[in-house]
Amino acid sequence: MRYVTLRLSPSRGEGFHPLGRRLSEEPSIRREAIHHVELLDDGTVLLLAEGSGDRDRYEEIMSSSPSVIDYMASGTDRWMAVSHLDTSEAVRQVMEWQRDAEVVIETPMLFQSDGSQRMTLLGDQRAFKRLFERATALESFSFEVVESGEYEPSAERFMRSLTARQQEILTTAVDLGYYRAPRQATHEDIAAAVDLAPSTVGDHLRKIEERVFESMTPS
Repeated sequence: MRYVTLRLSPSRGEGFHPLGRRLSEEPSIRREAIHHVELLDDGTVLLLAEGSGDRDRYEEIMSSSPSVIDYMASGTDRWMAVSHLDTSEAVRQVMEWQRDAEVVIETPMLFQSDGSQRMTLLGDQRAFKRLFERATALESFSFEVVESGEYEPSAERFMRSLTARQQEILTTAVDLGYYRAPRQATHEDIAAAVDLAPSTVGDHLRKIEERVFESMTPS
């Protein structure tokens, strides 16, 4: 089995979905990752996403959006949200494009700061050939191949399992010497570098370390 990591960018200024653009432009909210997305038979979308920041503001945006059928959020500074949404043409095309090519999406899918989305797909050469042939005929988004190769569980796969913010914090912690012996950086040092509170950095590092041990535990 092979993998291809793509960066998908919406072709139009409104983004993949008007709601997504509104959430991305809200400074008190950070969209972290999509953990599950499913195109339902009626054309609507079920989404499990991760966010951080002002959850009250997030709920204000969700409750006032005509494209939101229903939603539920849980958490404080960092939260998970299940949403049932009316889809846009761009989202529908992306979902049908992935489904018809018979590839598997590796989660989480990460949001990029420029509004694009990073997605890793698993499949064989035949599936990827169909995927790319159809993608060139679609007008709602463009794609760039970031990397590809034989799919093997590895440190790279572990990094792809982290949100963009977690990757930033982990990389900063390593660069500053947090994991050296003796330790050369503190939570405060990392926090100053990534513009977060030390307590938030500590929470992120604990979650990252938990995932490290989970990935090392035989299934």
